[in-house]
Amino acid sequence: MTTPSPAYALITGASSGIGAAIAREYARRGKPLILTARRTDRLEALAQQLAAQVPCVVIAADLADPAAPASLFAETQARGLFVDTLVNNAGYGVPGRFLSSGWKIHADFLQVMITAVAELTHLYLPAMEQAGHGRILNIASLAGLVPPSAGHTLYGATKAWLIRFSECLALESGPRGVHVTALCPGFTYSEFHDVNGMRGKISKLPKFLWLTSEQVAAQGVEAVESGRTRLVTGKTNKLIAFLSKHLPAPLASALVSGRSKDFRDAD
Repeated sequence: MTTPSPAYALITGASSGIGAAIAREYARRGKPLILTARRTDRLEALAQQLAAQVPCVVIAADLADPAAPASLFAETQARGLFVDTLVNNAGYGVPGRFLSSGWKIHADFLQVMITAVAELTHLYLPAMEQAGHGRILNIASLAGLVPPSAGHTLYGATKAWLIRFSECLALESGPRGVHVTALCPGFTYSEFHDVNGMRGKISKLPKFLWLTSEQVAAQGVEAVESGRTRLVTGKTNKLIAFLSKHLPAPLASALVSGRSKDFRDAD
């Protein structure tokens, strides 16, 4: 079965950071884009930048709203936009101890990081499988692969879920022509640490730990296009993931816990 043309890439959290970089990478490859996030002004500015390369559609949505995934899907359907590439990138961190934030903050976080991802995938995947071609790129994190540490309690847990979800989905949908990839970046230059209030602490980390959003985006898009199920970005992050898996668990946990004060707020 042939797919409708053009086929779009829908990118959540596209207003800044890795999401915006992924949009630029797909535009460079000639892929039409649907950009979604909360900040309409940022989305429209990005769409104007990329409009000379590819068609760009802006649909503002706040994925903390439980109604947002279905509303976003309905809007793309109403506009006749076929999505064969879904990038689940929207996300953020909640600093501090679990009990330092009220439940509504955690509930919104889980809605964005888990429920919206699962629902958007459930909505857009059937048409991809029917067409026999699709791409789902889930932006996970190295945090989902290393031992836990105090602070930012739900972040690593949600990213670990996203990695496993992606791997299971890849096994189910790969034979139907849909590539599913969990992208696991480490420290990345973006607004992420400004939003969660950790910029001052995080900026003291050595430069060799960091990649740019553009580097992460290029590696992630190439990974999902080539059918890789999981990609840890950067040599240093690959080494950290390897050691986390192969060192004795007590030693790996002690190493991460000992250094977590440099990048995690546990108060």
